[in-house]
Amino acid sequence: MTAPDKIVVVGGGIGGVSAAVALAKRGMEVTVLERAPEIKEIGAGLQLGPNAGRVLQDLGVMDAVLRTAVLPHRFVLRDIYTGNEIYQATMGKELVQRYGAPYTVIHRADLLDALLEVALATGNVEVVTGKEVVAVEQTDTAAHVQCADGSTYRGDAVIGADGLRSAVRRLTLDDSEPIRSEYVIYRGPGPRPEGTEDAVMLFAGDEIHLMQYPVQGGELLNRVLSFRSRTAAPGSEEWATREELFERFANTCDHIKESLHTLDLETRWVQFDRKPMAGWSDGRITLLGDAAHPMRQYLAQGAGQAMEDAVVLAGALGSGAADVPAALAKYEEIRYPRTSAVQENTRFFGEMVHLGGAGAILRDAYLGTLADNDYSLAQWLYGTDGVAPPRVPGHMDIYSKS
Repeated sequence: MTAPDKIVVVGGGIGGVSAAVALAKRGMEVTVLERAPEIKEIGAGLQLGPNAGRVLQDLGVMDAVLRTAVLPHRFVLRDIYTGNEIYQATMGKELVQRYGAPYTVIHRADLLDALLEVALATGNVEVVTGKEVVAVEQTDTAAHVQCADGSTYRGDAVIGADGLRSAVRRLTLDDSEPIRSEYVIYRGPGPRPEGTEDAVMLFAGDEIHLMQYPVQGGELLNRVLSFRSRTAAPGSEEWATREELFERFANTCDHIKESLHTLDLETRWVQFDRKPMAGWSDGRITLLGDAAHPMRQYLAQGAGQAMEDAVVLAGALGSGAADVPAALAKYEEIRYPRTSAVQENTRFFGEMVHLGGAGAILRDAYLGTLADNDYSLAQWLYGTDGVAPPRVPGHMDIYSKS
């Protein structure tokens, strides 16, 4: 066996391009295959915790990111009905001193552009668009990707970074369909009202919430609204309509009511995730990001975990070991406990945010006891000291709910 020098990455999103950067910086030649006709991110804003910030620094991407990112000075939890502040945590310099990197908010397209810029500058990355993967095969010495147009690509390893409905996962890992959430998402960046602070602000209520933060150098305000709809099957025409949206938010504070008119009300986004499942790595083929461990939005860790994957993967393959399958197995061994914990705790945090009645009163009372610089709840997520993640009550039973 020989050490890898040629890697094929399927998927040109944030995770795939992060992997390309990390692998290229270790001297490997990387071909990124993207199904779409161009490398382009859909969606709007994105939050990157300090754990993701350290990856950006390691990859040499932070300077490019800071051209358009915003560094919020605090996180605020507010009551969605009254607008009153429940809890705040300082960010800014104090968070950087604690965790070695800032908390950043950025438009998804801006982050992908920054990653792509650095990837291409390495001289070791080729990006090929319009490539729909239909088959992945491997031998003892190589892995091969076949595309719908008849083209084939060979690598010492194939990385499936092609998202929730990954073609590579479907071809290599036999499991169930992704789990749909009953919580709809309406979102969209819009003009930033005068006086809006540089903060990540979460307005929480009984099975409803609205998140906001500035993006694109602070020129726009990204908003994400969500509520639990049980009117019909998630994704169907009758589910989570605009009429239900306005009904559910009728008793919210004035700021929220005004925000409703700034959202894209034509597009409803359905959330998906999966139960944690081992087996991403099969010989010379492995998965990364949402292809391996899709998660819901509540801890803002989807992109961050994909980026962490990229660094660990590159380290495993670039460690000098000649056994590629063993290196990919080691990558999964390292990453699976971490990503599983984030998947589970993301669901748990989502339930905590959406509490009503006595549950909300107890949550608010507890958070009110915490100091502004008490990061203990996030230490397991942002820190580097090996703190074990909290165990979710009921553990896997949390997936019995959609």
